[in-house]
Amino acid sequence: MDDSQLKLSNQICFPLYSVSRLITKAYKPFLDKMEITYPQYLVLMVLWENDGITINQITEKLLLNTNTLSPLLKRMEKMEIIERNRSEKDERSVIITLTKKGENLKNQASCIPDDIAKVLMTENIQVADIMNLKNMLNEWIQLLSEKKD
Repeated sequence: MDDSQLKLSNQICFPLYSVSRLITKAYKPFLDKMEITYPQYLVLMVLWENDGITINQITEKLLLNTNTLSPLLKRMEKMEIIERNRSEKDERSVIITLTKKGENLKNQASCIPDDIAKVLMTENIQVADIMNLKNMLNEWIQLLSEKKD
């Protein structure tokens, strides 16, 4: 066996993991102003795009388990950002809707994508590079999501 395969510097997972953590950290100052966390921001983006959807639809969009999302949604409800209500059509389903406060956070968040892009761009990294990476990552998400445990 070639020991170089087990070197951290030869792994693709570690740079992806590290960049993910560091990008999340870069979002923190912007989200702190809104008094929300990064996972709450992700839920809000899903709801700003399509309000009044089920917990299952949110879990599918964010690739999360229900047991991860439920406590997060409970905290958001206590913050009066969202409301959780049983579906009238199917009592087993819970519908998540934005409150006025949740809708208003969209205005505060509108500058975040541009601010993060500025953080990520350098002389050697331009918008096209970022978009190419995003597209490749989306392909990997699709590929890996199709593989069942």
